[in-house]
Amino acid sequence: MADSKNVFTATDTNFEAEVLQSQQLVIIDFWAEWCGPCRMLGPTVAEIADEFAGRMKVFKMNVDENPNTPSRFHIRGIPTILFFKNGAAVDQLVGNHPKATIVSTIQKHL
Repeated sequence: MADSKNVFTATDTNFEAEVLQSQQLVIIDFWAEWCGPCRMLGPTVAEIADEFAGRMKVFKMNVDENPNTPSRFHIRGIPTILFFKNGAAVDQLVGNHPKATIVSTIQKHL
């Protein structure tokens, strides 16, 4: 999993403060260690986090360690990327999408 100082960890505990109360666009990558497509998406998410640093925040949430938030937002399959703006989920991508697809979805909401 590619690391980036611009990818933060979302948890059931910090979700409200970090995501719902954020003034910026926030994307969350819901993933699990055992999920192959999730691991393939990781480096793409890190690249996007670096490219959009300062304009939005990027989080990863391990669904095995944080069961409440994924269930609250009806996450059925992983990887799923949820897009939040002004405390509301505004978009969603399920599966391992190409970088261009994720970037175009981000640009719709910036």
